[in-house]
Amino acid sequence: MTVTRPSDLDGALAGLAEGGALARAGGTDLTACVAEGVLPGGPVVDLTGVAGMSGTDRRDDGSVRVGALTTVTELAEGPLLAGSYPALARTARGLATPQVRGTATLGGNLLQRNRCWYLRNPAFDCHQSGGSSCPARTGDHLYGVVVDQGPCVAPHPSSLAAALAAYDASIEVAGRGSSRSVPVAELYDGTDPTRDHVLDPAEVVVSVALPAPVPGERGAYLRATGRSRAEWPLVEVVVRLACEDRGSGPVASAAVAVGGVARTPLRLPGVEDALAGSVPGGGLSPAVVAALEGLADLCSPLPGTRYKVALLSSTVRAGLLRALGAEEG
Repeated sequence: MTVTRPSDLDGALAGLAEGGALARAGGTDLTACVAEGVLPGGPVVDLTGVAGMSGTDRRDDGSVRVGALTTVTELAEGPLLAGSYPALARTARGLATPQVRGTATLGGNLLQRNRCWYLRNPAFDCHQSGGSSCPARTGDHLYGVVVDQGPCVAPHPSSLAAALAAYDASIEVAGRGSSRSVPVAELYDGTDPTRDHVLDPAEVVVSVALPAPVPGERGAYLRATGRSRAEWPLVEVVVRLACEDRGSGPVASAAVAVGGVARTPLRLPGVEDALAGSVPGGGLSPAVVAALEGLADLCSPLPGTRYKVALLSSTVRAGLLRALGAEEG
């Protein structure tokens, strides 16, 4: 395996334009994918030395730019994000292990491959490895989707994608001779079973743009897992509440996103609308309870993921109570 280490974005894009080249940031997923045969062991373009792709900056309009090479630890612990974007910071703190958080990057987390054991087992072919079927659909899919969007039933693994979807964030993408802005919600296509995101292999995520923060925002992140530490979530929820009186008054607007349930992160507009007028510390209104019960109507579970229907509702409920600062009665 040959590795090049460009110092600028143009050099990185030139290297990736060569057929079969792989981009590497923290390498926490790439290394495993190459070892497992998910990706070929071709030439690698190491992005860690590319200038201008790290760090967090507030812009004149109040929005915040976060470089794609910013580590998950920096997202979790940086004072700017923790104070202004609490749901994102709490999501970052809930990921993986301290060792992984210190190495893994924002861009790498957004573009990582799914964790389906059929994809990562060279004895099987699937849509993403050049096959024409999804062996998980008729096989062992205990950790699969409960909202069925298309042929592949592996949930998208990026918790940060769910958090950024809740913030209506967008990513800056660069290719040779071009750049574009893509809303995080449009970075994934659940109907395409052949890949986990829509970017071309020769494109690079340069940064993420977050809208100006809301004063007094209340945020929460919660994941349901099969064990207490370093586990991929069965269901996860990110909650943002913009409350009047700088966080102490009624909810003016809400954003609720979930992961672990579909090929893409999902927003829950019915729950978001029902939260309007909720009071911090006051528990869940009948409208919110009804919206939680209605989540079952979104689900199209596989035989092995029926348990996620109830788990989705209960996890979202617990996340809302945490964001409201309320104890369940």
